[in-house]
Amino acid sequence: MDIQLTEIEARVLGCLIEKSVTTPDNYPLTLNSLVLACNQKSNRDPGMDLIDRDVRTAIETLRYEYHLLWEVAEAGSRVPKYKHDIEQILGEAPRQIAVMAVLMLRGPQTPGALRTHTARYCTFESPAEVITTLDELAERENGPFVVQLPREPGSRESRYAQLMCGPIDMTHLPEPAAPADQGPTRLERITELESTVQSLQAELAELKTEFEVFKGQF
Repeated sequence: MDIQLTEIEARVLGCLIEKSVTTPDNYPLTLNSLVLACNQKSNRDPGMDLIDRDVRTAIETLRYEYHLLWEVAEAGSRVPKYKHDIEQILGEAPRQIAVMAVLMLRGPQTPGALRTHTARYCTFESPAEVITTLDELAERENGPFVVQLPREPGSRESRYAQLMCGPIDMTHLPEPAAPADQGPTRLERITELESTVQSLQAELAELKTEFEVFKGQF
């Protein structure tokens, strides 16, 4: 993949993807609307405090260098508006686009978190479907677009990061955690309880027999 965005460029692209789905009536976005979307306090990590110049510079790069953004002119409006063209590299793949948008806007995410945060874009029936989409993004011929990060200590799931901003420096990440002790499964717990009950019943029956024998001695 010959694309290496800055954090601001990724934020601009992610915002355009998000707003095209979540607020289609207000899409494409003006420069002012795009600045507000980039600086939004919710659904963003890290938080940013960009000004017009920052976003305009990102627009120019996305438009002229990577061709991932277009300026559109609407009838009766003298204010230019902008729309993304992520389909140029991902094609018509709503789930892949949704995952990439969330990763660009929120940073690394677990499959479970991605399933929750992409709910406004599309529907994943299970975390397994999210992992399938992540695998597709990692294995695309024009990619990879995502990478799995080492699992953090205390976490049951690994996080995934987008690669639109270039390779991830793994040397500064926490050491991979040892496999988490998942504990006994529900079936194992039930089997153990049934065995315990049977053992107690047998002991009770034996005590009753011994008591009857004891009574017979008097």
